[in-house]
Amino acid sequence: MNGYHRRAGTTSSDGYALDVTPADAGWAYCGLRVLELTPGEAAEIDTGEAEALVLPLSGSATVGCDGVRIDLAGRTGVFSGVSDVAYLPRDAHAVISSAAGGRFALPSAVCEQRREVAYVPADRVPVELRGAGRSSRQVHNFGTPGVLDAERLICCEVLTPAGNWSSFPPHKHDEDRVGESVLEEIYYFHVADGPHGPGVAYQRAYGHDHADIDVLVEVRDGDVVLIPYGWHGPSMAVPGYDLYYLNVMAGPGERAWRICDDPAHAWVRDTWEHEDVDPRLPFPHPPNAEPDVSSAFSGVSPVERQAQRMGEP
Repeated sequence: MNGYHRRAGTTSSDGYALDVTPADAGWAYCGLRVLELTPGEAAEIDTGEAEALVLPLSGSATVGCDGVRIDLAGRTGVFSGVSDVAYLPRDAHAVISSAAGGRFALPSAVCEQRREVAYVPADRVPVELRGAGRSSRQVHNFGTPGVLDAERLICCEVLTPAGNWSSFPPHKHDEDRVGESVLEEIYYFHVADGPHGPGVAYQRAYGHDHADIDVLVEVRDGDVVLIPYGWHGPSMAVPGYDLYYLNVMAGPGERAWRICDDPAHAWVRDTWEHEDVDPRLPFPHPPNAEPDVSSAFSGVSPVERQAQRMGEP
């Protein structure tokens, strides 16, 4: 197995379908656990030296922490819509319970300061359609600067229609310089099933003069890819299978998501101006119906819309 690619089930621990700590990853900040609860079950967690989020992947939950109760409406699955999230500070004890059961991602980042418990409702999560044509994807920015008040943790989730490429052009964020910040990154994948079984997707990462990394892996539902440095992208949704991934990022400097495109492929962005956004976006949309692309850009001007399309991941 590639050291940067962790297959579903290989990092499980008691109560967690996935458990990646900074020590396991070989870096300093990012972590991710996926909690599975049966109907009526509750789990107690201690955040320790890290701030964390509770993100429903499927199901709803009640979160209790520091005397605050948060009821997360959640969702039926990652392709079914945007979820609300709860923020947990470092050095906190929390109880997560679910009447009907579900799966809950707990992305985290080691930090120094202690903030308050917070709630981000689904209707406050910015939804963006980025790219165009076969580079079209949908981004839920529930944990990015300007949306979530955190010290280091940056999170979002990306939904890519079957046959499209995300995280393209390839980009990096491993140098502290103008226009770029240093961020570790976790990709956590869900791949939609097909009519005859589970789907597959692919992830690429490669190095440069200051980073030695070479990853080209087939990813399946529940897999993780670790990106400590280097160019990363594309994330490839193969024909017939929609792709979801959760990005967890954190680094030592300012909490800012600044990227640098691989100059060999940056020209691709210029082609998007002449292409339409994939009409299958946004997720979700009723079967056999034309999706209303404008709904994801309610109140957004054409200029702002194009700027969103030119962004990453």
